[in-house]
Amino acid sequence: MRLIGLGVVLALGLALAPLAAEAQEPGKVYRVGRLSVSVAEPASSEAFRRGLRELGWVVDQNVVVEQHNAGGDLKRLAAVAAELARMNVDVIVAAGSDAVEAAFRATKSIPIVMAVGSDPERRGWIKSLARPGGNVTGLIAFLPEMGSKRVELVKDLLPRARRVGVMTDSSPNMQSEFEHIEAAGRSLGLEIQYVRVMSSEDLDAAFTLLRKAPPDALYVQASSRVLDGLRSRIAAFGIASRLPVIGTIPYHAESGFLLSYGTSIVGWHHRSAYFVDKILKGAKPGDLPVEQPTKFDLVINLKTAKALGLTIPQTLLLRADQVIHP
Repeated sequence: MRLIGLGVVLALGLALAPLAAEAQEPGKVYRVGRLSVSVAEPASSEAFRRGLRELGWVVDQNVVVEQHNAGGDLKRLAAVAAELARMNVDVIVAAGSDAVEAAFRATKSIPIVMAVGSDPERRGWIKSLARPGGNVTGLIAFLPEMGSKRVELVKDLLPRARRVGVMTDSSPNMQSEFEHIEAAGRSLGLEIQYVRVMSSEDLDAAFTLLRKAPPDALYVQASSRVLDGLRSRIAAFGIASRLPVIGTIPYHAESGFLLSYGTSIVGWHHRSAYFVDKILKGAKPGDLPVEQPTKFDLVINLKTAKALGLTIPQTLLLRADQVIHP
């Protein structure tokens, strides 16, 4: 009897396995549109595709990934998002809060996955992190409260610092971060000096301003609008001006900033494939909890420190997750 019972269990298990696995519809080719302001970073695009492959999808066969961007022109983003909506793709993966906002305005029926987002409740995209409730879910890459942590890092690095420059393009998703930056500045006796760069053409004027009234350090906000694409020029300016530049994404330090503290954007693009997989297999985006970062990497570039003539405190080096040596 025990053997017969086991056979029945195995037979039932095999019969139910496809249902448990939420197998995709046989023969169907799904289309995923990836939306961004600028051309997607190759590493981020590959991380997303790798995530799909690891979940059993055959990219370019049973799922096609279509890249759409506004060529760095924020004014074109709404039109690009509307075009995606008209194509009736199965899922839109939006990289950056501007892209999420454009997709959200373009459609309330196509599922939207935030690959990189911020403040989704305040922006009205979701009802709550645990139960988004609409057609948006995904990942929050930037937590506003990290602004205060980075200002504290400046003080750890430069105890005598009195003024910190904050380079921003005034993205709406950064407004909450301003509050934390300013609160930390008041607590630590630091003056906050904002330098706005709304387009690549503004960068030289920003450099002129920084030369005339140099801060002790420059904090560059993360942004998919303008600043991320200018990071190499900003890093070169920092070294030439002997100005320590603090970044928000690990690859900022790899690009030549003195240090960076934040979560891996490439990692979030990889993780966004999990949400796409769930949705293509039948899950509703409103039922998938939004995820927040739990790990933040401190990356210190000693090559840049040497060029600046700075000695990094040993206490800070011991806290680093990665040290880039000359």
